[in-house]
Amino acid sequence: MFNKNLKSTPLYYSIIQQLYYGQSLSCAELSLKIEKSIPIVTKALNELIQAEYVIELGYAVSSGGRRPQMYAVKSDRLYIVKVAMDQLSTRIGVTDLLNNFVLPVEMIELKLQNNPDALQTLVELINQHIDKTGISKDIIIGVGIGMPGFINAKEGINYSYLDTGKTTLAAYLTEKTDLLTYIDNDSSLVALAELKFGIAKKLKNVMIINFSWGIGLGMIIDGKLFRGHSGFAGEFSHIPMSEDGALCACGKQGCLEAEASLLAVSEKAVSGIRNGRISSLQISEDDEHYALVGDSLMEAANKGDQYSIELISEAAYMIGRGLSILIHITNPEIIAISGRGAKVGKLLLAPIQNALNKYCIPRLASGTEIVISDLGYDSELTGAGILVMENLNK
Repeated sequence: MFNKNLKSTPLYYSIIQQLYYGQSLSCAELSLKIEKSIPIVTKALNELIQAEYVIELGYAVSSGGRRPQMYAVKSDRLYIVKVAMDQLSTRIGVTDLLNNFVLPVEMIELKLQNNPDALQTLVELINQHIDKTGISKDIIIGVGIGMPGFINAKEGINYSYLDTGKTTLAAYLTEKTDLLTYIDNDSSLVALAELKFGIAKKLKNVMIINFSWGIGLGMIIDGKLFRGHSGFAGEFSHIPMSEDGALCACGKQGCLEAEASLLAVSEKAVSGIRNGRISSLQISEDDEHYALVGDSLMEAANKGDQYSIELISEAAYMIGRGLSILIHITNPEIIAISGRGAKVGKLLLAPIQNALNKYCIPRLASGTEIVISDLGYDSELTGAGILVMENLNK
């Protein structure tokens, strides 16, 4: 990654990481975060400045003592490829280390289930988007990809989608893009984004709900992302809501995802309108593009369409039932609603609270605040960048 004249060391990587997360830090702040003495950090900073990876920003505002010099990464020196996937579409962007996109985020429809061409399409999307930016791969740190499914992030394996045979998915993508590539579950990356840049940055115990085509959960416990024994913790979407409900993709009936995900809500909207429900939401006779229906439904709900609001409220109430179980088990400080569905965040809060009032012990419910993430739909892309930075020194 570094110049030939500048030998790469874990210390350099740590400084770059912390400046990425903190955006601007003093030498003393860096010293505390990476647990190295100020003289050692000062020497490394000067070397990184000379090599043009770090810049001096000037002095911080005085707090009564000597004003510290502030440092930041040089924005045009290194880049990250960020990919956010769901079951129906994929977004991609390239950012500098200040999280500025080089080009507008590109989105394509890419169905993962029963699509043998999905993997090749993903490879082409990544390579073509990088070509459009004109940025050399020599200064791209790596590719971070968030995707649905049961994922072993350490090994780079997705057990649910994009089968690559004997090689791991991460290794396959690394070979095809000629860039180090890392994969993780989409909801885990949403939680990482909240931990480093969002609502959970200064908190210890936070649950992050990724309300999208599925309903994922990222668990931040004691200030760290909790993955569980096998790395699959957070399968909130498969909490059983009934024994005779809709059939879930997992093969069981009545899962929360099958009843209340945006995909389920979109399917209900299409069925309801075709059966005579009155709505401003327009559905064509052959409309099966639920990604488009879901976005249109949320837009209609925000504009006051009664049927759209009714569907979203029903889903939110079911999510609230699930959250009551979560609160009883984990007793979090905050539950943040993030992901695609954060677009209708204001409509979610009341029915979720109604469900908590009915199903949750008041003493526990009163200690947990339900909020809407500021990162929202961008959180998975943000988390994809963090995934790369977390692997920087590996």
